[in-house]
Amino acid sequence: MEIKVAMKLELKEVVKTVHGKTHIYPTSLTFKSGDFNILLGTTGSGKTTLMQIIAGLESIDSGSIYFDGKDVTKVPVQKRNISMVYQSFINYPNFSVFDNIASPLHVAKFSKVEIKKRVGDIAELLKLSPLLDRNPSELSGGQQQRTAMARALVKDSSLVLLDEPLANLDYKLREELRDELPPLLAKRDSIVVYSTTEPLEALLFGGNTATLHEGKVVQFGPTNEVYQYPNNLTSAQVFSEPIMNQVKVIKKGSELFMHSGAKWQLKGKAANLDDGGYTFGIRPHHFKIGAKNDGFIRILGKVDISEISGSDSVIHFKNDDGFWIVHLSGIHSHSFGNSIELYMDTTKGILFDDNGNTVLNSREG
Repeated sequence: MEIKVAMKLELKEVVKTVHGKTHIYPTSLTFKSGDFNILLGTTGSGKTTLMQIIAGLESIDSGSIYFDGKDVTKVPVQKRNISMVYQSFINYPNFSVFDNIASPLHVAKFSKVEIKKRVGDIAELLKLSPLLDRNPSELSGGQQQRTAMARALVKDSSLVLLDEPLANLDYKLREELRDELPPLLAKRDSIVVYSTTEPLEALLFGGNTATLHEGKVVQFGPTNEVYQYPNNLTSAQVFSEPIMNQVKVIKKGSELFMHSGAKWQLKGKAANLDDGGYTFGIRPHHFKIGAKNDGFIRILGKVDISEISGSDSVIHFKNDDGFWIVHLSGIHSHSFGNSIELYMDTTKGILFDDNGNTVLNSREG
């Protein structure tokens, strides 16, 4: 039985500057075929620039890019076997949906039978089958984006780049494609790189995730590990939605104290940390109402904003420790200024030092 060797894309100390300003700081990453690779960061973090560098659409100031051991740093985009989907859809206005999707197959000189089959398969997956005879001007924005995505996925590319491709789609289709894209792409012998601003999307896709912030790759590894065990506060914040709560705490002996007076007992490695000041970070969904289980402590505050999001509630409140955000299951309506009592799961918290580096995460506490 023949064993397939995974293709490999390597970025080695890649740097990009524009008018003297660094857009991408020295970046080294390795992506392999068979993996779902995600670039996660807020708008302006450098995701699109990095995508364009990988595609060959942007030059670099220093560093190199290797594909399967060959230096492709200066290979023009026309000579790279890639497919790319942008957040803003791009289609040929005078072509039908069928011909838009089929265009790369015509260029590659596929047979009419194979073209019809491939276009039909991808159109069915992306809910485009009834629209194949229409022109892009007759489509909704979501339908046009699906057409652009179908054109990128219909051919056998060595590298598939998807730059926030689901951002312009309606909620229902976005949820469907989040389920269907990973297995679809896994069937192809391609390297897949997908960018998103949404931590939940990264978690749903799994694979490997690089967290980006202001042109720097902060952390890269298996998605679940990067989420659960961030190596610093910046990576934790990039991978938190709503934003991670962070408060100043003092460690004395085997206890951790917050300025509001709340405290809890430390165990294991946590108890052996040096005494002094730390930042305690905890994600908004690690709070409950009325939970008095081991590891939970009571947090009191005054409500600032209370929002209902679907079947969940997001509550902003404040106390002597600062401002907090909690994400609760169910509908919990609170008026501005109301007192609120919540319970925080301290076992899910992460401790950071003065430089923002992780000194203790939830698996070590």
